[in-house]
Amino acid sequence: MKSGCISRELKTTGPISRTTGIFKSWPLQKLGSARISRAGFGVGPKQTGIRKSRTSRWRAAALILLNLFMIAHIIQWRFMGKTISPIEPSETMHTLQKGFVNAGFIFFTLAILATLIFGRFVCGWGCHILALQDFCGWLLKKMGLHPKPFRSRLLVYVPLIGALYMFVWPTAFRLFWNPAHEPVLPKFTNHLVTTNFWQTFPSVAVAIPFLFICGFVTVYFLGQKGFCTYACPYGGFFGIADKFSPGKIRVTPACNQCGHCTATCTSNVLVHAEVKQYGMVVDPGCMKCMDCVSVCPNDALYFGFGKPTILVPKSDAIRKSYSLTWPEEIVGVLVFVGSFLAVRGVYALVPFLMALGCATVTTFLTLKTWRLVRAKELSFYRFNLKSAGRIRTAGWAFAIFACAWIGLNAHSGWVRYHEFLGNRAFQKIQVPDELALAQANPDRWVRPADRENILDGKRHFQAASRVGLFVNSEALPKLAWFEYLLGNAERSVQLLSQAAAHQNGESKALSLYYRGAILNRVGRYEEARASLDEALAERDDLILARQEKGESLWQLGQRDEAISVWTDAVRRNARLALANNELAGAERLSGKFEEADTHEKQADEFTPNNPFYHWMLGRRLQDLGMTELAEKHFQQAGQLDHGAQVSDER
Repeated sequence: MKSGCISRELKTTGPISRTTGIFKSWPLQKLGSARISRAGFGVGPKQTGIRKSRTSRWRAAALILLNLFMIAHIIQWRFMGKTISPIEPSETMHTLQKGFVNAGFIFFTLAILATLIFGRFVCGWGCHILALQDFCGWLLKKMGLHPKPFRSRLLVYVPLIGALYMFVWPTAFRLFWNPAHEPVLPKFTNHLVTTNFWQTFPSVAVAIPFLFICGFVTVYFLGQKGFCTYACPYGGFFGIADKFSPGKIRVTPACNQCGHCTATCTSNVLVHAEVKQYGMVVDPGCMKCMDCVSVCPNDALYFGFGKPTILVPKSDAIRKSYSLTWPEEIVGVLVFVGSFLAVRGVYALVPFLMALGCATVTTFLTLKTWRLVRAKELSFYRFNLKSAGRIRTAGWAFAIFACAWIGLNAHSGWVRYHEFLGNRAFQKIQVPDELALAQANPDRWVRPADRENILDGKRHFQAASRVGLFVNSEALPKLAWFEYLLGNAERSVQLLSQAAAHQNGESKALSLYYRGAILNRVGRYEEARASLDEALAERDDLILARQEKGESLWQLGQRDEAISVWTDAVRRNARLALANNELAGAERLSGKFEEADTHEKQADEFTPNNPFYHWMLGRRLQDLGMTELAEKHFQQAGQLDHGAQVSDER
């Protein structure tokens, strides 16, 4: 092969043929040399003359070892009960939003610093998702299917936009729009060790399809590093850091432009063209797998330090062959955005990264199906989808799968639309929880505007539930609250039970707490205590559940236990006005007047100067038979309210 033939082919390759409609990978497909062509798309290195990469096994071993360490980390937590917090970049969100300094934040910071020096080695040698993609690519090749890269001009910006949303937006939000007046930089606290390792991760039922989509599906449709290229938000920052890195794949004069490096690269980088044009690989998608260095027949490539990409002039940039025309790019962006909004958070199940992966696949399938309709010739892998204007069997199979996938996205969008409107109606309700839970029927506090929002939100949540394929464990508690505000306490209790059965951790604890509180209001104290015990088992620091549990015990005649529970609540948080009042009332009824006075003074110190809060305290104390203290708060409510509705009924 003559030196430079690939380079010339690269420059002369035109846009994608509309007659064939094939989503091309790169121009090597058109080369006259069977040796290079087969290296990329069919036969193994032994038949093509490309020598086998020596580093691929070392990298595979490193990635396998990484996954074994992850498994050992989980096992250690299960046996010991506590462990180092997840070493996952997404944990950085909790550092930026809440000030939680965790192992994930430290790892992500060190990884970016390492990338600024050495380039994207962390991606190529230390990412479990990349390991999954490589494994899926290996499986496909064993089946005779060689993943081909899907190239888009616009969708490559998705990772960076996702990274800005995850890691920059929380701080920018507090800086420019901060109704709660939170500090721009939160107070940092130590969270390097955790007892709830899985708290920030999806359930196993979600994790399995997440890994399947972000691993196998994205590789099958988008290429070997499809998720890295079009979805991974961490890669958005690593890609920027790589441009400043002096560590690059560089070239010596021994290079004869044979193209083995490009044929071997699984990061979809035009290695041979970049080293010829710039003397090094400048594409930030290069993950330093080192396969290109290993297969070079002249040992012309090496990893070294020098001028970073940011300082390299790009006046004569390399022309690339893309999979989409510009109109298709624009349509693709619209499809991506629509799909992402449709699936993200639907049923309170689909996490951010999974939604990005789904959206990229939906975009590919939509555009490919459109070409299946319009083109006369179309193929995918070795399958002939359409020829001579006729859709073949493989084409119909592809169309059925694509329509099912796109239809599922549309269905999810319809469900998500109703969930969004239901959530928006829920946020508009102005009835404070304390007032609503002060008595069995909160109807007196529901204003006409609130009632309208309640009915509207209930209608949307019920519509989402009717057509939904799964239970939305976050919508159920809100629907339960709607029912309670409308006076249907029994239905509310049922919905909260259903919600708790599909939740875990803090969400489950809150559902069980509200269930116990409502059961207390309707006089089902034994059931209330059981529900509150379950809530405290999920979250031991849920003080409100302790207060309610004390009320259940008091009403059941177990007064010493009730006092013990309230005392424990006050010990954990001395500012609890209700618990201090309850202790004061209980001690006064027991003849312990000095202790009662101490708790009453402590309660008065932390009681808001609000008529509605005093009324709530009066109602709760009155239900417990602590009439003297109850009367005191009713009088204070009346004095502060000047005769409004808080004094009309007790």
